[in-house]
Amino acid sequence: MFDKLEEVERRYLEVEAKLSDPALGSKPNEFRRLSQEHSSLKEVVEEYRHFKKLKEDIKGNKELLEDGDSEMEALARTELEELEPEFESTKRNLQILLLPKDPNDDKNVVLELRGGAGGDEAALFAGDLFRAYCRFAERQGWKVDLMSANELGIGGYKEVVAMISGDRVFSRLKHEAGVHRVQRVPQTESQGRIHTSTITVAVLPEAEEVDVTINPADLKIDVFRAGGAGGQHVNTTDSAVRMTHIPTGVIVNCQDERSQIKNREKALKVLRARIYEIEREKAAREYADDRKSMVGTGDRSERIRTYNYPQGRVTDHRIGLTLHQLPEIMEGKLDELLDRVQAFYQMEQLKSQGLEKTASL
Repeated sequence: MFDKLEEVERRYLEVEAKLSDPALGSKPNEFRRLSQEHSSLKEVVEEYRHFKKLKEDIKGNKELLEDGDSEMEALARTELEELEPEFESTKRNLQILLLPKDPNDDKNVVLELRGGAGGDEAALFAGDLFRAYCRFAERQGWKVDLMSANELGIGGYKEVVAMISGDRVFSRLKHEAGVHRVQRVPQTESQGRIHTSTITVAVLPEAEEVDVTINPADLKIDVFRAGGAGGQHVNTTDSAVRMTHIPTGVIVNCQDERSQIKNREKALKVLRARIYEIEREKAAREYADDRKSMVGTGDRSERIRTYNYPQGRVTDHRIGLTLHQLPEIMEGKLDELLDRVQAFYQMEQLKSQGLEKTASL
């Protein structure tokens, strides 16, 4: 690990020197590439330099303990009580920063929620959870663009698809993919009995044209009149789009926009993301033996979380975490929940590489 960090710092200095070369002004593409590399290395280098300073400070204070000066010894012990926990924390941060980067972490996402077992109650909860994600996105300064929605008459969604754009959206939301279970008393339940329903959440990294090439000849595009809320317009114009990718059988409907052209653009984005996800899952299965502890395997068959309304709790079954903060979480305050899940998967990656046993540098 030490050698790797030294190598990163050397490369950082090399890139810094190249960026200061006036001749680079005539090579905008090279300047952009080096700037991006410099930015990606900066966090690791700054943390490593802080780590080295802490290590020297700890060494200096331990030497003071051997000087025989009781006053300096007391001061050194006080300093060490503050420095040593910070040293361990910084070491762990460095281990995490050196983990292999998920190439999709910086991407926007296509978020899809679908009602599962439970009928109308599942659709109502899909609406509640979708609003929670929207509120969280707003707190992050992200943009939510509704792509398509199959609304229930009493509220909620049988299916809702949205594009969420912003800084490192996939990195933050990727572990939300899976089956979410809700336990609560439906509004229509006169006996006060608790019902259990499920919904499925998919978090797909947005795929650019360079990620997925779609041959126009492989597309079957149908247009039709949009249904649902929206006034007289939706009943008079063939603006809704159904796009079918013939080789994979993937079908996307989009009717959120009044313009057929805009609905085509949105449908193509969702289609590209779904095909990209199919390829990701295929690759994950092929390398499953080597990636058991890696995130992003695409397995959505397991129940990942339960929202229990009578007890006001949320339980994430993957990490054994229970938070009695259900009202706050449904208002979009997801930070603690997402942080704990992300920390768990980071630890799994560290274990898979033996880094959690690294004693010291």
